[in-house]
Formats: sequence, C-alpha cells, structure tokens
Amino acid sequence: MSFPRMELRSEFLYRAHIDVEGFYEVGETFRGTRTIVRVKGGWFEGPKVKGEILPGTGDWFIMRPGGVAEGDVRDAYRTHDGHVVYVSYRAILNVPSEIWEGLGRGEDVDPAKYYLRGQPMFETAISTPYSWLNNTIAVSIGKQEAMGVTYDVHQIL
Repeated sequence: MSFPRMELRSEFLYRAHIDVEGFYEVGETFRGTRTIVRVKGGWFEGPKVKGEILPGTGDWFIMRPGGVAEGDVRDAYRTHDGHVVYVSYRAILNVPSEIWEGLGRGEDVDPAKYYLRGQPMFETAISTPYSWLNNTIAVSIGKQEAMGVTYDVHQIL
C-alpha cells in the first residue's frame, strides 16, 4: 500500500549565538572523549522571541569513536521581558579533521562544509506569554566557531 507523502513545514523561530567561556576536559571514557563546555552567555532573536542566553550553562559534549560528536546542551534563556526558558537539545556535529583544525586557529569556516544539527526542546512557566514553546518541536542548523556557535532554529509546524 502506498501513501502520499506528508509535507514537512517549518517557520524560522530565532537565531542564537552562544559564547564559550572555557572547557573541562574529562578525557577518554567508555563512550568517547568527553568535554564539558562552559557557556559564557549569548543572545537569541527572532520574530516572536528574543533575549539573552545566561552564563553558567553548558554542553556535555562527547566525541564518539569514529570522529562524530554529540552535544548534550542545557541552556537558560531570559527573554527581553524577563521570563526564563530552559532549552535542552541533542546535537550532532560531523566535522572533518581539517575543518576542526581551521576552527581551532580561529578561521571562519563555511558551515556547508560540515554537519551541525540539533533538536531543541523548550520548558517555561505556563503563566508566561512564551508557554506555547512548551508544545513546540524545533530543529536547528549551526555554525561552529572557535569559541562559540551560532544556530538558526526553526519551529516545525
């Protein structure tokens, strides 16, 4: 039996930029090479939501055997009008070694040359004007930088 394909639609939600403060190198574990990335802060802005990314959050990053990395990100956003949104997501980062080397030297690398995708989930108080985020599925596409990352986040409709 054949079914017609269902259309996947999305809408731009916001762009976020995260500045990295530093790293805790855990080292080689049974899952891969673990690094905890400390977030210094940042910003996010879109047509329906904007504000700052709060310091002290982070990414429990692991380089899997084989060279593909997995991010386990947990951030706190504060909207321009004072509401806090917890944003957590899994991300996959597949970067060829020569691209990693360029990023390490601070080079601006075209994001079309590697894969950085994520699945943000949102949690905020139901009494806020942003409670609709609690019921939103989103995807992100990112650009890795030497000491930060920029994401465009799209709500799946």
